[in-house]
Amino acid sequence: MEYGFADSTGDDVSQLKNNWEGLAEAVVKSLAEYIGVPYTPVSTENTYIVKNGDTLWSIARNNGLTVDELKKLNNLTSNALSIGQVLKLKEGTTTPSEDTYIVKSGDTLYGIANRYGLTVDELKRMNNLTSNTLSIGQVLKVSGSTTPSESEEYYVVKSGDSLYKIANQFGTTVDELKRMNNLTSNLLSIGQRLRIPNMESYQTYTVKSGDTLYSIARNFNTTVTAIQNLNNLATSALSIGQKLLIP
Repeated sequence: MEYGFADSTGDDVSQLKNNWEGLAEAVVKSLAEYIGVPYTPVSTENTYIVKNGDTLWSIARNNGLTVDELKKLNNLTSNALSIGQVLKLKEGTTTPSEDTYIVKSGDTLYGIANRYGLTVDELKRMNNLTSNTLSIGQVLKVSGSTTPSESEEYYVVKSGDSLYKIANQFGTTVDELKRMNNLTSNLLSIGQRLRIPNMESYQTYTVKSGDTLYSIARNFNTTVTAIQNLNNLATSALSIGQKLLIP
């Protein structure tokens, strides 16, 4: 796989020089997945994954290094960092990947989130991402705590949803939804979280093995129809781990 040439005047030379280990690991993982052989991630010990707000100075200070030592360890020629970049903290370490995913060509946040049972917002929050932009070789956390704040106060957008449909479902208006969520258009994306007026009046229930809409409705003293209407369910089919709003 060719990413570019280190002596080219047209390619992003710094990206190639500074991230060659992550790019190489992405090729190894992709090839292993393609030919169907087990992929064993390399050790996460003595490495650091850059988060939003990090600087070389803050990372070096927190790990008992100087900026020059950190740059030398990682062959950095500038102080620029990118979110998801993997930095060595000790000589002889390699890029981490346990409980992580290395971005490949064609990947999207939605595709990765869907693969690991996450929403796009959860994946972004887990990795301190402020945009949907990804770079090949970037390392993303795909497990662990997403530390959601009061996740029960949010509605996760599903396929077929619209602002009008959601507003009607929760007895509010499109304008109020847009105001509460700082939206400038009516466009929505699957997995997007929306703050809903008076959402605290609803309970959230996670479907377990053996659950049915009838058993859940009975346990919460409501009806199957009420749960279906609130969650925009076209059938009675449920999946384990699915989150339901309960009236």
